Amino acid sequence: MKQDIKVSVDAVVFGYDQEKGISVLLIKRKNEPFQKMWALPGGLVLNHESLDDAVTRELKEEAGIDVNYLEQLYTFGSPDRDPRNHAISISYFGLVRPQDFQIAAQTDAEDVAWYNIKKLPKLAFDHKKIIDVAIKRLRGKITYEPVGFELLEKEFPFSDLEKLYQTLLDQEIDRRNFKKKIVSLGILEELDETIQRKAGRPARLFKFNKKKYFELKEKGYNFDIFF
Repeated sequence: MKQDIKVSVDAVVFGYDQEKGISVLLIKRKNEPFQKMWALPGGLVLNHESLDDAVTRELKEEAGIDVNYLEQLYTFGSPDRDPRNHAISISYFGLVRPQDFQIAAQTDAEDVAWYNIKKLPKLAFDHKKIIDVAIKRLRGKITYEPVGFELLEKEFPFSDLEKLYQTLLDQEIDRRNFKKKIVSLGILEELDETIQRKAGRPARLFKFNKKKYFELKEKGYNFDIFF
């Protein structure tokens, strides 16, 4: 029996900003179906193109950005998810700092913008479902892998790390136990420098020790921060 199934990729690129919270990168579609509706960057995989190459190309073509780290999220294959044909979507997700990128709508995208995940517009296809799955994965992942350090300055006060986790998890955390657990992992270096932001005592600065983290990960250490 002949198959007539298309393969596509979609990218859920989350952005973190201390003031604005968590956002997701969206493009406004130039063409039908769902013309002028907001959607995730993505499209069909070309012949002889790998999935990773396809999602990288689509992000560059539609939003004008290169994202260093993306990982596969989930495969969405409902026959009616695309009105044109049966298209399977292999979705990816990543986490970046929006201020590090200069986004620009290109090719079949009419516009591109960051939208707060709590204030999303009506989305094309099943992209709201894809984003919901990505949010759930992100909130699970940050509890056992320190992916969030890439979103902070190289040197930061501990309060920035607390705010990052509270924002990503969308809930309050036990600050004392959180700090105790993070410090016990040995992946933070306390520096001699301090920073003064508001009234009160200057805050000590820290930095993430990637070498120590990868050494522990290689040994199979459990990084469950809320264990």
